[in-house]
Amino acid sequence: MPKFAANLSMLFTEEAFFDRFDAAAKAGFKGVEYLSPYDHAAADIKARLDANGLTQVLFNLPAGDWGAGERGIACHPDRVEEFRRGVDTAIEYATVLGCKQVNCLAGIKPESVSDAEAHGTLVDNLRFAAEKLGENGILLIAEPINTRDIPGFFLNYSAQALALFDEAGSNNLKLQYDIYHMQIMEGDLAPTIEQHLARIAHIQIADNPGRHEPGTGEINYPFLFAHLDRLGYAGWVGCEYKPLAGTREGLGWLDNLR
Repeated sequence: MPKFAANLSMLFTEEAFFDRFDAAAKAGFKGVEYLSPYDHAAADIKARLDANGLTQVLFNLPAGDWGAGERGIACHPDRVEEFRRGVDTAIEYATVLGCKQVNCLAGIKPESVSDAEAHGTLVDNLRFAAEKLGENGILLIAEPINTRDIPGFFLNYSAQALALFDEAGSNNLKLQYDIYHMQIMEGDLAPTIEQHLARIAHIQIADNPGRHEPGTGEINYPFLFAHLDRLGYAGWVGCEYKPLAGTREGLGWLDNLR
């Protein structure tokens, strides 16, 4: 069975942020991920991780003003210095939290920026971040996201992401494969995962439609979980879904796997 991490930005959200760590551990999760740690002191988060025996699996590089609708700044030519400062901040947090991988959100392309300029900026930023993170023993990952949930997001397909990684030319840059996003954008989930397994460092899950827990939609998750086991996938699977009727009420899919 894969190793599952609770996404605390989506699960147990009826609890205060720090209480979600306790709730995740009580529900049987061994790892956690979330959008961003930067509103809290790293030492305080580390204390809660340690108290619950949890692994910090993943968080994002600083992604701009989330409340204002920004979803990453890595493709923004006028935000390069901000992006680079964010890499330094992420390293500080990852070091304290013992987090071995950090995700880069490409962002929504500004209307005033050409595709070519956004592409070049993203490649340069990925190259910079991968090198800087690698010097500190941290892997950089990046994920394609569907254009239905985030219109204008600049990175949308597996092949597109891998081509960008090749252009960046770093061996410290891998794919975060979000099954929900890729079901919407390209389908063909099991063959794609198998073909690119060596370049996939992290997987996230939600069902479609609705982005709810496995078993609520069209994706055959029992098959995919068994497929990951057959392939020998050793990474984490992040549970980044919106519970249909409460987090605890919707964990039957996980209980059935144990």
